[in-house]
Amino acid sequence: MTKPSLPDLLHAAVSAVGGTERPGQVAMAEAVAEAIDDNTHRLIQAGTGTGKSLGYLVPALAHGERVVVATATLALQRQLVERDLPRTVEALHPQLRRRPQFAMLKGRSNYLCLHRLHEGAPQDEEEGLFDQFEAAAPTSKLGKDLLRLRDWADETETGDRDDLTPGVSDKAWGQVSVSSRECLGATKCAYGAECFAEAARERAKLADVVVTNHALLAIDAIEGAPVLPQHEVLIVDEAHELVSRVTGVATGELTPGQVNRGVKRAAKLVDEKTADALQTAAESFERVMELALPGRLEEIPEDLRYALMSLRDAARNVISAIGATRDKSVHDEDAVRKQALAAVENIHAVAERITIGSEYDVVWYERHDRFGATLRVAPLSVSGLLREKLFEDRSVVLTSATLKLGGDFNGVAASLGLSPEGVEADDAPVWRGLDVGSPFDYPKQGILYVAKHLATPGREGTRGDMMDELAELIEAAGGRTLGLFSSMRGAKAAAEELRTRLDFPILLQGEETLGELIKNFAADPKTCLFGTLSLWQGVDVPGPSCQLVVMDRIPFPRPDDPLMSARQKSVEEHGGNGFMAVAATHAALLMAQGAGRLVRAAGDRGVVAVLDPRLATARYGSFLKATLPDFWYTVDRNQVRRSLAAIDAVAKADGK
Repeated sequence: MTKPSLPDLLHAAVSAVGGTERPGQVAMAEAVAEAIDDNTHRLIQAGTGTGKSLGYLVPALAHGERVVVATATLALQRQLVERDLPRTVEALHPQLRRRPQFAMLKGRSNYLCLHRLHEGAPQDEEEGLFDQFEAAAPTSKLGKDLLRLRDWADETETGDRDDLTPGVSDKAWGQVSVSSRECLGATKCAYGAECFAEAARERAKLADVVVTNHALLAIDAIEGAPVLPQHEVLIVDEAHELVSRVTGVATGELTPGQVNRGVKRAAKLVDEKTADALQTAAESFERVMELALPGRLEEIPEDLRYALMSLRDAARNVISAIGATRDKSVHDEDAVRKQALAAVENIHAVAERITIGSEYDVVWYERHDRFGATLRVAPLSVSGLLREKLFEDRSVVLTSATLKLGGDFNGVAASLGLSPEGVEADDAPVWRGLDVGSPFDYPKQGILYVAKHLATPGREGTRGDMMDELAELIEAAGGRTLGLFSSMRGAKAAAEELRTRLDFPILLQGEETLGELIKNFAADPKTCLFGTLSLWQGVDVPGPSCQLVVMDRIPFPRPDDPLMSARQKSVEEHGGNGFMAVAATHAALLMAQGAGRLVRAAGDRGVVAVLDPRLATARYGSFLKATLPDFWYTVDRNQVRRSLAAIDAVAKADGK
């Protein structure tokens, strides 16, 4: 039997999902197939509307070996597993003569733990276990959530938190889930045979396509203990997010509250002297943290170093003691022991990491009004880790709508530990980049407007001229505005002021769940939605409800961001341009994502307005503009108002 051709397979898959075949999608599928066949690596930029999911799924399914697909967002994971994969598998079956299996795999804490549900959660305040169902008042929000979880446990086939609708609070979920460190293990657990997390792992072992997330991919790479099944091909979708997700997994933190919980959990399981030593070290750490001021610690202060060494040594003794003693008087001793060990091992690991110190780590204090001070440690760069762990023994395809920053792939490639395209280095994997474009006609569908006449935004204070400009643009657009702000404070100030000046409803992130806000924004064209980071990348509202996307300023990282400023300084010390490599690259990525909110379908029309004159006047402006879709560009404020009014008039004439 002759092998079915890739174009025929792609045609069948596209027809099955009711889509339209596009040249960019065909080019992408061919590049993915080539990378898999040659066991090489690709960075593929596929603009909105390309249909990139099928562009990689079809060649991956045709290949026949196991493929892992890692995405950043839950929405895309669900789309792949619930919509794209089932339809594609069925569509390809007549030609492939097989039905590839697929499965979703997440971290353990995403699955309901039957042991925790039935036996209760080990508590800090008392011996034994705590029945959360008894303790929570049945009429309280927590009580209702827990009762609903108990009923759901009898119905669910997956135990996956994301299959529970409506969802529950983090506090409620925390009562019925465990981290991988707290898990007893299937062989020791009375519920091991029924375990949802273990069942998900078993399904993944049998699947041809495993859909996971960037965080689990990072854990698999960093921790050395394989979480993902063996695979020949790795496809990283939403790859622009990968570095920040891997950095998050590789970041450690300590707070006094967290240390005290570890102390209480361990106290039940070790002798008094060992427990007292950890308690004394915890008190010493808490005193240091009370005086902590936010910012980077280039040198570890002597008092903090002493407190961390005491914590490290006391935690090490507790870990040894917990391993050497048994106490049958403790109810469900294995669960209590495992939770205590998880807490103390984390204290030990972070205290030791900071105490040892590494030129490749950044340490800093954060302060929160409600929760007090946190001590954090993160890698200065994850590029070496990714180069070493990501590209070995498999073909890797990284794809996103935004991988070319400033016109080429090299910025993103460097963050992944790759050499510039075409440059061969001894320890760097060879890769090729491909931009398959977008089916949208950006110069005809969108306008990029820069408010060149405004004052340059400062760090503090309200921007009266910006508020006036924003109000006039929204008026001209007839509402229909997504406001993307570089800070929550800026979004709040704009919403509060414009609610008094305009007749259009203005929704603000944080006043309702994100899903609800986006639903309401899409339902009423007059409505505006203001918010910060998650809106820059998480809104997909085609049609007349989103015809004006406003960015209040270029979203550079805060100058006092410890990790970003440390990364910038490191680039400069090695002879590079730290501002362009870190701050401008960060801003370009966000702006490209934000601008991508405007044109989501072939009929969309609108304006991206940047209320920061630096995009037009600063030297780095051309780098940022080269990253954005190729919209028609203007700095003419009157022209843009006329265009918005015309777009609004067309939408109203269509009854929208």
